[in-house]
Amino acid sequence: MTDVLSAILRALSFVLLFQAAGVAIFVALFGRRLASSRGAVRRLGQAAALAAMVLVAGHYALEAARMTGELSGMWDSSLQGIVWHSPSRAALICRLSGLLLITIGFQGASPRWTIVAVAGAVLAALAFTLTGHTSVNVHRGALATLLMLHLMVVAFWFGALWPLIVASLRETPARASEIIERFTAVATWLVAVILLAGIVMAVLLLPSVSALSEPYGKLLIAKVVGFAVLMGLAAANKWRLGPALVHGSVQTGRWFRRSVAAEYVLIAAVLTITAVMTSFFSPEA
Repeated sequence: MTDVLSAILRALSFVLLFQAAGVAIFVALFGRRLASSRGAVRRLGQAAALAAMVLVAGHYALEAARMTGELSGMWDSSLQGIVWHSPSRAALICRLSGLLLITIGFQGASPRWTIVAVAGAVLAALAFTLTGHTSVNVHRGALATLLMLHLMVVAFWFGALWPLIVASLRETPARASEIIERFTAVATWLVAVILLAGIVMAVLLLPSVSALSEPYGKLLIAKVVGFAVLMGLAAANKWRLGPALVHGSVQTGRWFRRSVAAEYVLIAAVLTITAVMTSFFSPEA
C-alpha cells in the first residue's frame, strides 16, 4: 500500500514539477509574444509549482512509511531521521528550493522575475542528478550531464503544451499560429537531444542487451514507444494543424488542441513510467 501510494505521489510530483519548470522556460523564450494569454500562463506555472511542492514533500514523508510497510511509519521519528540523513535530503531541498524560486519568479512580469523562475527550473531539474541510478554509476559525471540536458528539454516540451493550448484560445489566430510556429522551430531541433541523451544514458546504465528483457528494460522500451507516438503528433502539429490556425477555423483550432492534449497525456504517461522505474527497479537487476 505504501509503495503504491509513494509511486502515485512521485508520478504526480514529476508531472507538476515538469509543468512548472517548462512554463518558466516557455515564458522566458516566448513570453514577449504572448498578449492576451500571458497572465493565464504565468498563473498556470505558479499553481503547478505550488502543487508540486506539496506532492514532493508528501512523497518524502512517505519514505519512512515504506521502510515499515505501514503508514504509521511516517510518525516514527527515528525512521524519519534515517531518511533525513540519506542522499534524498539534498534532492528534497534542491527540488523545493527550485519550485519556490519558480513560484516567486511568477510574481512579476519583468525579465528579472523570469530569470528567477528559470533558475528555479534548473535547480529543480538538478535534484534528479543527486539520487537514483545515475548518481551511483561509475559514469556519474557523464550521466549527470546527459540527464540534465534530457530533463531540461523534456520540461520545455511538456511545460509548453498547456500554454500553447491557452494561446490558441486567447490569442488572435495570426499570433497563436506565429507562437506555435516558433515553438515547433525550436522544439524540432531539441527533440534530437532527448533521443540522443536517452540512448547514451541507456547504454551507460544497462549492463547488457539482455537487460531489456527485465522489468527495467521493458519499461524503458515502453518509454521509447511513447516517444515514437509523440513524434507523430508533434509532426502533425508542426506541418498541418499549427500553420492552419492562421485561418481562424474553429474546427482546426479544436483539432490542434486535441492533438496537443494527446501529447500532454502521453508525456505524463512517460513520466509515470519513469516514476515506477526509479521507485521499484534497477537497470542492473
